[in-house]
Amino acid sequence: MIAMARPDIGELEIELVNRVLRSDFLSMGQMTVEFERDLAAYVGSPHAVAVSSGTAGLHTLVRALGIGPGDEVVTSSFSFVASSNVLLYEGARPVFADIEPEYLCLDPDAVEAAITPRTRAILTVDVFGHPCRLDRLGDIARAHGLHLIDDACEALGAELGGVRLGHPSLATAAVFAFFPNKQITTGEGGMVVTGDACLARLCRSLRNQGRGEGGEWLLHERLGYNYRMDELSAAVGVGQLRRIGELLGKRDRVAELYSRRLAGVGGVTVPPVAPGVRMSWFVYVVRLDPAIDRDAVRRHLADRGIPTRPYFHPIHLQPFFRERFGHREGELPVTERAGRTCLALPFHGRLTPEEVDTVTGVLEEAIAACG
Repeated sequence: MIAMARPDIGELEIELVNRVLRSDFLSMGQMTVEFERDLAAYVGSPHAVAVSSGTAGLHTLVRALGIGPGDEVVTSSFSFVASSNVLLYEGARPVFADIEPEYLCLDPDAVEAAITPRTRAILTVDVFGHPCRLDRLGDIARAHGLHLIDDACEALGAELGGVRLGHPSLATAAVFAFFPNKQITTGEGGMVVTGDACLARLCRSLRNQGRGEGGEWLLHERLGYNYRMDELSAAVGVGQLRRIGELLGKRDRVAELYSRRLAGVGGVTVPPVAPGVRMSWFVYVVRLDPAIDRDAVRRHLADRGIPTRPYFHPIHLQPFFRERFGHREGELPVTERAGRTCLALPFHGRLTPEEVDTVTGVLEEAIAACG
């Protein structure tokens, strides 16, 4: 059976994990420090703070920025639910702006129209590894005195105008995630990066139960969380980051195979990449013609052992968000259309050309049968 996603773990990562196991530190040791230093250098940021997940990183950052009850944050509904949940954790309200139809990232004009006197930040989502228009969104944030938080959990290695996401010129701070389907993995884990030294120090305290810089075990300066990354996870991250050129190259190759194979297939639009963007492929998501029954296509593929996912179900239409905020269909037409037509195909760097041919061949059959 063709896997939906697979991590790519090599001998280097295994050796680094063994090195940790032979040491006296399984948490809060030098491997975490090394991973933070290496990732900061990779994205060009002065500060990086390792945490237990991308969600933990976003929550830590929202808390550190003082966003709380009564505040609003303009963000995307075309995302994994965690990017909005972290606002609710702190009592803030996500205000959803629509997305651009081509690249599925936040529409800057829609973002600006959604800003109110209660708005404290813009939280962007680099969907599927394609950067948002952070240049324009940065201008909007500065004009309104807002923080710009970049949820780059799906986009490590992506670039905008030759600048890697995570560079402090692009946002107040960014967050990356390392779940097993991501560009690099630590099993579970995330990283906050920022150019603001005070913000980084506060994030370090918050992830470590509110302890101060001195690290006194029973001295807590503020309310904090157990969001630390363990040394075993950090060791995998160090090894993965040393191989990131190889790992991203493999994903580029598979994406190119898919795009070439699907070019010209009726009823399918392959993912576009904007000028000046270096895509970092998280998943490979096609869009089906609205007249095609996507669920029938998925069943056809599943019957032949090929898994798919219908990325994304818009957050504002999730049951909890409907009940709490009264959201209804029709509020975000571009987001909702993308939610009905997007289909993620099996994707990881270890897919073979033969497997790609199998997936795309069965997809063509399904479209012919279900269109």
